[in-house]
Amino acid sequence: MKIEIRPITRAEAVDYLKVLPFANGLPNWEPAPAAWHGGPEAWPQPNKPATDQQLECWADEVMADHFHPQAAFVDGKLVGGSAMVSLAITAPGLRPVPLGGVTATGVIATHRRQGLLRGIMQAMFDEALGRGEPLAALSASEGGIYGRFGFSPATMRVRWELERSDAMFIDRKPASGSLELVDAATARLAWPEIHEQIRHRQVGELAPQPDQWAGLTDDPAGSDGSMRYLVHRNPQGKLDGVANFRLPWSPALEHAGTLVVDGFQAVSSDAYRAMWMLLTDFDLTRKVVTPSRPIDEPLRWLLRNPRAMRITRQSDNLWLRILDLPTALAARAYESTADLTIAIDADTMCPGNTGVWHLVVTPEGATCSPTNARPDLTMDIQALGSLYLGGMSAAVLAAAGRIRPHRPGALADITRVFRVDPEPFNSFGF
Repeated sequence: MKIEIRPITRAEAVDYLKVLPFANGLPNWEPAPAAWHGGPEAWPQPNKPATDQQLECWADEVMADHFHPQAAFVDGKLVGGSAMVSLAITAPGLRPVPLGGVTATGVIATHRRQGLLRGIMQAMFDEALGRGEPLAALSASEGGIYGRFGFSPATMRVRWELERSDAMFIDRKPASGSLELVDAATARLAWPEIHEQIRHRQVGELAPQPDQWAGLTDDPAGSDGSMRYLVHRNPQGKLDGVANFRLPWSPALEHAGTLVVDGFQAVSSDAYRAMWMLLTDFDLTRKVVTPSRPIDEPLRWLLRNPRAMRITRQSDNLWLRILDLPTALAARAYESTADLTIAIDADTMCPGNTGVWHLVVTPEGATCSPTNARPDLTMDIQALGSLYLGGMSAAVLAAAGRIRPHRPGALADITRVFRVDPEPFNSFGF
């Protein structure tokens, strides 16, 4: 058996797509409640297999400059593949850091458990390091797969519900500015403008892909109905908020009258409050459901009854993988000064991360360099990936044995310097 792992050519792009679950109409998410899904069922139905015309169209897209596919060939046949998308993520200190986003991954059932995905991941890591991307990330379709490649949850998301009858705001006076229901063409222009402001102020947020909002349409989508679009402008007429929502039809009485908010971003508190006041009091609705929202949603604190906003699903969101440890740690800011030595257990896929590192944080910035000093803490690369954006607890990771402190106060020190407020969040995947 001859195994070859390499980038694909345009002539091989359709074969690459054919190994991916979504293109075959196969499940592409594990059968468990998904916090990114707004429907009453646990996860959405698989799509129909892609047509030849769709595959040819997608084949052009996967050869774009920002898309970096790798594939596994066994005896000349393409049997598995994955890709990285070159993006940027907002790190603590609101600094953009280059990132390779892992996407479009699959190995056909007859060739699983043969190390092919590991080989593909290794090729993508090496390629990303060559492009100067110190971080990799993904949304894990199955929770048990990606930890062995060094990925670990770094952001969280929730799905919440709010009964319209319970959506009583503490302050009911109208917010300044204006609301408008708009068409998809207007929304396609509004989203990039709003998101560009949001991503520079939200740790964990991602730079969009070139076609991020190209699929917004006014056309109905089966029983989900048409997507609707809402924008808010401040008193000077400047756009400062946008939301996508839909009113799906349901034959079941308990799910009828549900308004699903699929996307929501606001750059001012007035826009945030005004849009939620409208969306939670829409005519002929009973309930609002919104998938993939931050755990620390401010809406809860605008309600007379904070319990009315019920979290019905919660899960990990972005999984992070540190590829170049000294570059990544020096690229972010920290909450206070620090002088820490951190030992990383053997990282076989990125051996340059293994060893003891001296992290020095001053008001001027951070430096990270190798050292022979005794470490203050030892951890695996997955634990450091979870800590990197500042949303995970070092104490919890230590309780699980993922971080091992070697001096009194070391755990408190790393918690103090790494945590951020509000928690990191990314509003979309890739």
